[in-house]
Amino acid sequence: MATDKLKIGSTAPGFENLPGVDGKKYSLKHFEDRKGIVVVFSCNHCPTVQAYEDRMIAFQNEYGPKGFQLIAINSNETDNYPEDNEEEMVKRARRLGFNFPYLRDDDQSVAMAFGATHTPEFFLFDGQRKLRYHGKMDDNKLHSAARINYVGEAADAILAGIEVSESETYSIGCTIKWK
Repeated sequence: MATDKLKIGSTAPGFENLPGVDGKKYSLKHFEDRKGIVVVFSCNHCPTVQAYEDRMIAFQNEYGPKGFQLIAINSNETDNYPEDNEEEMVKRARRLGFNFPYLRDDDQSVAMAFGATHTPEFFLFDGQRKLRYHGKMDDNKLHSAARINYVGEAADAILAGIEVSESETYSIGCTIKWK
């Protein structure tokens, strides 16, 4: 269902008026002042996403003060996956203390524009909104076994003004549930 994946160096697709779990509407323009943006396609029901939520919170805690913003977007259809609807998103974000916007892409247009196929799937853009990294967050679903933090290393490279050494990895997790 998704279109072609964004290529490294591509400009971030814009999005407009996506509802957040905080009751606000978000556009990519809301984050113009950030040195980098991490867009992660996420959801409530996927066990792999659930295994990464604490790491997503930790990323925002560490890299938010350095000028980065993590944005989670849930594009799953909700007829067959009602646990991914907006009401359940609000409950999950509150329960887990999400410190980043968690947005609903109900018409799935944002996931299609990015070429996203999985949850979680990470896209890291620099200050000019050029894609610098795409793939998984780190090298192991089990947090204690993770040794390489791909998203963190890419953010560090952007901050240092150098090329990202590993700009693409394969995404692991559940597939996006298309309408």
